[in-house]
Amino acid sequence: MKKRYLLGLVGTHVLAGVIGFAGGIYALPILIAPDAPSTEEVARASDAASYNATFVRDLAGSDALHWGEGKVFIGQEQISFEGKLAPGPDYKLYLSPTYVEIEQDFLKYKDSMVRVGDIKTFENFVVPVSSDIDPSRYQAVIVWCETFSEFITAARYQ
Repeated sequence: MKKRYLLGLVGTHVLAGVIGFAGGIYALPILIAPDAPSTEEVARASDAASYNATFVRDLAGSDALHWGEGKVFIGQEQISFEGKLAPGPDYKLYLSPTYVEIEQDFLKYKDSMVRVGDIKTFENFVVPVSSDIDPSRYQAVIVWCETFSEFITAARYQ
Protein backbone atom coordinates (compact mmCIF):
# COMPACT_ATOMS: atom_id res chain seq x y z
CA MET A 1 0.00 0.00 0.00
CA LYS A 2 2.80 2.40 0.86
CA LYS A 3 4.55 1.70 -2.47
CA ARG A 4 1.45 2.58 -4.49
CA TYR A 5 0.96 5.72 -2.47
CA LEU A 6 4.58 6.81 -2.97
CA LEU A 7 4.47 6.00 -6.69
CA GLY A 8 1.27 7.98 -7.05
CA LEU A 9 2.75 10.88 -5.12
CA VAL A 10 5.93 10.90 -7.21
CA GLY A 11 3.92 10.50 -10.42
CA THR A 12 1.61 13.42 -9.69
CA HIS A 13 4.55 15.66 -8.73
CA VAL A 14 6.44 14.77 -11.91
CA LEU A 15 3.29 15.45 -13.94
CA ALA A 16 2.81 18.82 -12.21
CA GLY A 17 6.47 19.66 -12.93
CA VAL A 18 6.11 18.78 -16.62
CA ILE A 19 2.92 20.84 -16.94
CA GLY A 20 4.57 23.77 -15.15
CA PHE A 21 7.65 23.58 -17.35
CA ALA A 22 5.56 23.46 -20.54
CA GLY A 23 3.46 26.38 -19.30
CA GLY A 24 6.62 28.34 -18.58
CA ILE A 25 7.97 27.72 -22.08
CA TYR A 26 4.70 29.01 -23.51
CA ALA A 27 4.34 31.99 -21.13
CA LEU A 28 7.93 33.24 -20.95
CA PRO A 29 8.06 34.74 -24.46
CA ILE A 30 4.80 36.57 -23.75
CA LEU A 31 6.10 37.92 -20.44
CA ILE A 32 9.43 39.17 -21.82
CA ALA A 33 8.20 40.43 -25.21
CA PRO A 34 8.89 44.11 -25.86
CA ASP A 35 6.03 46.46 -26.66
CA ALA A 36 4.65 45.81 -30.13
CA PRO A 37 4.88 48.59 -32.69
CA SER A 38 1.73 50.65 -32.95
CA THR A 39 -0.63 50.44 -35.91
CA GLU A 40 0.69 53.86 -36.96
CA GLU A 41 4.31 52.62 -36.97
CA VAL A 42 3.32 49.60 -39.06
CA ALA A 43 1.34 51.86 -41.42
CA ARG A 44 4.38 54.12 -41.91
CA ALA A 45 6.53 51.08 -42.67
CA SER A 46 3.90 49.66 -45.03
CA ASP A 47 3.87 52.89 -47.06
CA ALA A 48 7.39 52.07 -48.31
CA ALA A 49 6.55 48.43 -49.08
CA SER A 50 6.88 47.07 -52.60
CA TYR A 51 4.84 43.95 -51.85
CA ASN A 52 2.14 42.79 -49.48
CA ALA A 53 0.63 39.45 -48.57
CA THR A 54 -1.63 37.87 -45.97
CA PHE A 55 -0.82 35.35 -43.26
CA VAL A 56 -3.81 33.04 -42.74
CA ARG A 57 -4.48 30.59 -39.90
CA ASP A 58 -5.49 27.55 -41.91
CA LEU A 59 -2.22 26.57 -43.61
CA ALA A 60 -1.34 22.87 -43.75
CA GLY A 61 1.61 23.34 -41.37
CA SER A 62 -0.18 25.60 -38.90
CA ASP A 63 -2.15 24.33 -35.92
CA ALA A 64 -3.74 25.63 -32.71
CA LEU A 65 -0.34 26.56 -31.22
CA HIS A 66 1.50 27.64 -34.39
CA TRP A 67 -0.24 30.21 -36.59
CA GLY A 68 -0.22 33.76 -37.91
CA GLU A 69 -3.02 36.00 -39.08
CA GLY A 70 -2.78 39.45 -40.68
CA LYS A 71 -1.16 41.56 -43.40
CA VAL A 72 2.57 41.55 -44.05
CA PHE A 73 4.32 44.31 -46.02
CA ILE A 74 7.66 43.64 -47.70
CA GLY A 75 9.96 46.53 -48.56
CA GLN A 76 13.65 47.08 -49.34
CA GLU A 77 14.40 48.47 -45.89
CA GLN A 78 11.91 46.69 -43.64
CA ILE A 79 9.23 44.06 -43.40
CA SER A 80 6.23 44.98 -41.29
CA PHE A 81 3.23 43.04 -40.09
CA GLU A 82 -0.16 44.08 -38.80
CA GLY A 83 -1.91 41.19 -37.10
CA LYS A 84 -1.23 38.44 -34.58
CA LEU A 85 1.13 35.49 -34.25
CA ALA A 86 0.75 32.59 -31.84
CA PRO A 87 3.15 33.29 -28.96
CA GLY A 88 6.36 31.31 -28.92
CA PRO A 89 10.10 31.54 -28.45
CA ASP A 90 12.80 32.35 -30.98
CA TYR A 91 10.72 33.34 -34.02
CA LYS A 92 12.72 34.14 -37.16
CA LEU A 93 11.57 35.86 -40.34
CA TYR A 94 12.71 34.32 -43.64
CA LEU A 95 12.34 35.19 -47.30
CA SER A 96 12.09 32.19 -49.58
CA PRO A 97 12.31 31.69 -53.35
CA THR A 98 9.77 28.88 -52.91
CA TYR A 99 6.43 29.10 -51.12
CA VAL A 100 6.13 26.47 -48.38
CA GLU A 101 3.47 25.81 -45.77
CA ILE A 102 4.72 22.75 -43.89
CA GLU A 103 7.87 22.26 -41.82
CA GLN A 104 9.23 19.40 -43.97
CA ASP A 105 9.25 21.69 -47.02
CA PHE A 106 10.76 24.52 -44.98
CA LEU A 107 13.63 22.26 -43.92
CA LYS A 108 14.02 20.99 -47.48
CA TYR A 109 14.42 24.52 -48.93
CA LYS A 110 15.99 26.30 -45.93
CA ASP A 111 19.41 26.53 -47.59
CA SER A 112 17.92 28.61 -50.42
CA MET A 113 16.18 31.02 -48.00
CA VAL A 114 17.54 34.12 -46.34
CA ARG A 115 16.95 34.90 -42.69
CA VAL A 116 15.88 38.53 -42.38
CA GLY A 117 15.83 38.80 -38.60
CA ASP A 118 14.21 38.08 -35.27
CA ILE A 119 10.56 38.59 -34.40
CA LYS A 120 10.21 39.65 -30.78
CA THR A 121 6.50 40.57 -30.63
CA PHE A 122 3.31 38.63 -31.30
CA GLU A 123 1.07 41.49 -32.34
CA ASN A 124 2.49 43.63 -35.14
CA PHE A 125 6.19 43.78 -35.93
CA VAL A 126 8.70 45.75 -37.96
CA VAL A 127 11.91 43.91 -38.90
CA PRO A 128 14.73 45.77 -40.69
CA VAL A 129 15.98 44.28 -43.97
CA SER A 130 19.74 44.19 -44.44
CA SER A 131 21.02 46.11 -47.49
CA ASP A 132 22.44 42.87 -48.94
CA ILE A 133 18.94 41.29 -49.15
CA ASP A 134 16.84 41.95 -52.24
CA PRO A 135 13.20 41.00 -51.54
CA SER A 136 12.41 40.99 -55.27
CA ARG A 137 14.51 37.80 -55.59
CA TYR A 138 12.11 35.88 -53.33
CA GLN A 139 8.46 34.79 -53.50
CA ALA A 140 7.39 34.16 -49.95
CA VAL A 141 7.79 35.39 -46.39
CA ILE A 142 7.90 32.79 -43.61
CA VAL A 143 7.79 32.84 -39.80
CA TRP A 144 9.70 29.94 -38.25
CA CYS A 145 10.42 28.93 -34.64
CA GLU A 146 14.14 28.15 -34.66
CA THR A 147 14.35 26.57 -31.18
CA PHE A 148 11.69 23.93 -31.78
CA SER A 149 11.92 23.71 -35.61
CA GLU A 150 8.25 24.58 -35.92
CA PHE A 151 6.54 26.15 -38.92
CA ILE A 152 4.40 29.09 -37.82
CA THR A 153 3.05 30.72 -40.98
CA ALA A 154 3.88 31.83 -44.52
CA ALA A 155 2.54 34.02 -47.29
CA ARG A 156 3.30 34.30 -51.01
CA TYR A 157 3.92 37.88 -52.10
CA GLN A 158 4.87 37.39 -55.76
